[in-house]
Amino acid sequence: MAIRKRFRPQPRRENKNPHNINEKITAPKVRLVGDNVEVGVYPFPQALEKAEELGLDLVEISPKADPPVCKIMEYKKFLYEQKKRDKAMKAKASKVVVKEIRFGP
Repeated sequence: MAIRKRFRPQPRRENKNPHNINEKITAPKVRLVGDNVEVGVYPFPQALEKAEELGLDLVEISPKADPPVCKIMEYKKFLYEQKKRDKAMKAKASKVVVKEIRFGP
């Protein structure tokens, strides 16, 4: 009689956020954009303070720019809209239909 090995589920990997938010931003200065904010280059603590005053998140949009571009917005709402947009794009993608032709005797 053979001994069966039990299946062990792999530990889940945490989804890494594609954007740095709030305190996870490491740049000393950031270029700030947003709806209710004056566009310009701000020191990071001042930009974070402006986001907290508005009750929103400071999200790093373009980390490779010099200085990095950050936007003040509601991050959860942004992720929801992005998922919704991706789902709509996926639904619009044309599905490949294979047609079959049979030749009889």
